[in-house]
Amino acid sequence: MFTGIVEDVGSIAGVTRFAGRWEFSIRTSLDAAGIGEGDSIAVDGVCLTVIRIENALFAADASLETLGVTTLKDKGPGDPVNLERAMRADSRFGGHMVLGHVDGIGRVAAVGRSGDSTRIEVEVPKDISRYIVKKGSIAVDGISLTVNDQRDRRFTINVIPHSLLKTTIGSKSPGDQVNVEVDIIGRYVERFAAPDAGSGLDLDFLYEHGYIKGRQQ
Repeated sequence: MFTGIVEDVGSIAGVTRFAGRWEFSIRTSLDAAGIGEGDSIAVDGVCLTVIRIENALFAADASLETLGVTTLKDKGPGDPVNLERAMRADSRFGGHMVLGHVDGIGRVAAVGRSGDSTRIEVEVPKDISRYIVKKGSIAVDGISLTVNDQRDRRFTINVIPHSLLKTTIGSKSPGDQVNVEVDIIGRYVERFAAPDAGSGLDLDFLYEHGYIKGRQQ
């Protein structure tokens, strides 16, 4: 599990394409002593497993399924990527619960200024838009961010100067694609509230216990 607090902006050193997988060689300033074979590292929000370490480089595999639902398939030598090592049990929880399992590819629709911050609007596939709520958490290219507004298939985020400097988000322009992972809590709530879940959790329960203010008709 990750927290969405990016530790380093690395870069793609090389990509080797095999029949059933691609191997990415990634350059990083993270201490090699803190990375081991078998470790999980989020690369632009995609959980990958380290298979080899070579000085300031580590290699990780991506399956064809992963490539099909993320932006990794478009990465090449020199491209910057956000990196975060998996959360340790004794570490501080600085962002939100990020699994590294990308839900879909979003498209940057607009970029503008909002005071000292940068306001970015992202359009996402319809099947994941229902899990995005105003003031909720979302991971964009592995960065833990807060949804400032949401309507239809679009949501907006305000990115502070620190995040712009320490991640790749500041280089995004309209039309660019990004990996999006919604807050997993929304998916669990939906499943538990499903008629066939047998959990006893439904809209009536939520209303009776004060979780919602009005009964939906």
